[in-house]
Amino acid sequence: MSTLTTYYGLVEQAKRLDPDGKLSTIVEVLNREMGNILAEAPWLPSNDTWTNKTLRRGTLPTSARRKLNSGVAKSNSRTTEVMDVIEMREVYAEYDKDYIDAFPEPGRARLMEAEAFLEGLGQDLVSDILYCNSHKDPDGMHGLAPRLDTVDGEFVISAGGSSAVTSIFVVTWGANYAHLIYPKNMANLGIKHTDLGEVTITDATTSAPNTSQFQGYRDHFQVKCGLVVRHPKCIGRIANIESSGSSNTFDNNDLVTLLNNMKIDASTRIYCNQTIKTQAEILMLDKSNMYWTSGKDAIGGEPFIAFRGIPVRMIDKDILLNSETAIS
Repeated sequence: MSTLTTYYGLVEQAKRLDPDGKLSTIVEVLNREMGNILAEAPWLPSNDTWTNKTLRRGTLPTSARRKLNSGVAKSNSRTTEVMDVIEMREVYAEYDKDYIDAFPEPGRARLMEAEAFLEGLGQDLVSDILYCNSHKDPDGMHGLAPRLDTVDGEFVISAGGSSAVTSIFVVTWGANYAHLIYPKNMANLGIKHTDLGEVTITDATTSAPNTSQFQGYRDHFQVKCGLVVRHPKCIGRIANIESSGSSNTFDNNDLVTLLNNMKIDASTRIYCNQTIKTQAEILMLDKSNMYWTSGKDAIGGEPFIAFRGIPVRMIDKDILLNSETAIS
């Protein structure tokens, strides 16, 4: 169940596009400790430059039984249009030239120094995939939580909590389900690194008119990304899970209900933070449990736990929060 067979992820695409490995290395750093979302979700070009238009099937044509010598009425289908936006996230990294030049491989040393900047950029991007609301912030993508912000008992299920709550998100990834987008005609998958070379840097600890300066290197990192949900049954949420205490915590029954309502296949993933993952692993200690298993992922050999064969990916609680606002 853990193998993604219908597409290859961002790291594999980066390796194909960048033979010297630089882009793929940047992608790998971006994805650390963030549930493998950026690596496992398919990245596809948008059908417009900064937006993507999706036509969803709203209703299906209906048929009728026909009698001999009589006809049937015409029927038709209807569609709804969904517009998704692409956001830009950027960061500049600067380092002292003498510090970098002292290394045997200055280029590798710069990337090592940039890893903290890339890690922060990746965490911000995953946070936006989860929580960003383009209706409130038009410069951002439209994330999972604002699409799943009303309890309906079918695709959004409430665990009943009201404070210190978190969520489980379930996503079925695929070109016809949910996927990430980058601006069309961009050969670098929306991820760009620009080496700005040697520059004069102003010491941040000094102020005008007595500013101090030194020579350094500067790098610019950019990610252009949006989220598309083509099929309404490919995303789901268990909300209002209390992160502490003994009531309104994670319940197997809620996840069974949600999965049975969704579109599930080999590319489905369950996302939670370490608080919920811990609750799930404690449930695994019950030898009579029928739902939880553990194993190693076919891609990279990473250990994982699974619910009904669906891999569970952990996102740090600093990103998938224990302080969500309860929804109703």
